[in-house]
Amino acid sequence: MSDEPRDKPPALPITLLAASGFLSAACARVIDPLLHVIAVNFSTTISRVSIVVAAFTLPYGLLQIVLGPLGDRFGKLRVILVALTAFAVATALCALARSLPMLALLRVGAGAASAAIIPIGMAYIGDAVPYARRQVTLSRFLNGVVLAQLLAGPIGGVFGEYLGWRGVFLLLSAGALAVAAVLALRIRHLPDRRNARAGLSLAPYAALARHPFARLLLLGTLFDGMLLVGCFPFLAPYMHERFFISYAHVGLVLACFGLGALAYTRLAARLVPLLGEANMVTIGGLMMAAALLLAMASGRWEPFILVQAMLGMGFYLLHGVMQARATELLPNARATAVSTFAFALFIGQSLGALGMGQLIGQLGYRTAFQLNAAAIVVLAFALRWLMGRRERAG
Repeated sequence: MSDEPRDKPPALPITLLAASGFLSAACARVIDPLLHVIAVNFSTTISRVSIVVAAFTLPYGLLQIVLGPLGDRFGKLRVILVALTAFAVATALCALARSLPMLALLRVGAGAASAAIIPIGMAYIGDAVPYARRQVTLSRFLNGVVLAQLLAGPIGGVFGEYLGWRGVFLLLSAGALAVAAVLALRIRHLPDRRNARAGLSLAPYAALARHPFARLLLLGTLFDGMLLVGCFPFLAPYMHERFFISYAHVGLVLACFGLGALAYTRLAARLVPLLGEANMVTIGGLMMAAALLLAMASGRWEPFILVQAMLGMGFYLLHGVMQARATELLPNARATAVSTFAFALFIGQSLGALGMGQLIGQLGYRTAFQLNAAAIVVLAFALRWLMGRRERAG
């Protein structure tokens, strides 16, 4: 079967890729409601147990630069298959951990393996689907990630209560093994472009650095992570402190972000041709800014249901355009380009969380979120200019 994109959509393993994305995203998020249970099990504090969160996310972000070239050289589906298998093993071993340091170390392994799944899956779609249909196809793939955002918290809470935290890890491991087994059976019959000359070389990164649009897109991605993703963690403590509602209650409200994101994935096929990329990033940014301003103006918690839905829809309207463009930066080293995009997003998210924390400490929640909203508007119009310039250039 030819590896080249065709006018007729190839028979892509979208369901398998979406399931892989679900498992990767769920493993990152499912730990949140389990922190207290793990702390009790190991007779320690939640603050110490929080190391298992960083143990997963740090290798996930930092290894992007290495994993992208591997996908280009050996084949993206093959790398995803190896990653799923390693992820299943590491996650199963997490269930057997007898100490907190051992659990943290095994979470490092799970995060490192998980890092190859979502970005390389996006790059695979970039190889197989022409750009005119790519954003819609990516939205189908993102169904898995969005469902994880919706369900990871409830899964962790419900299954953690009845199966224990170890049972949750075993459940994720079993899911990964099942998806890996099906992918292994199908992989020989699926297109999977490989570049035998690709390797751990600086040449693709030099090509990105020389390309003006790539530089601006990656810079925009850095600010995307800082201003959009970096502010999300602070809405939970704000709601808890402002309205004196429980974290369980807060968690249910935060899950509405996934509803907005799910709406995007369902409407993308209509929105992309209707609005165009320049309008999508503008509307997405304005929607997020309006949501944050509404949150800060509200005297009750109920409007936060709408706030979260608006944040989810707005984020994917803006971010969906950027990730689709990232798949086109290096057609001959697509996994490297998308992994660099993911790395920039991760660094931005980390810097944004640190900066937002400092702003809240100095100025308070309301002023900090208002400044964040204003910066998102600036980013949205800067990206509108960038996307319009790209469309005019063809």
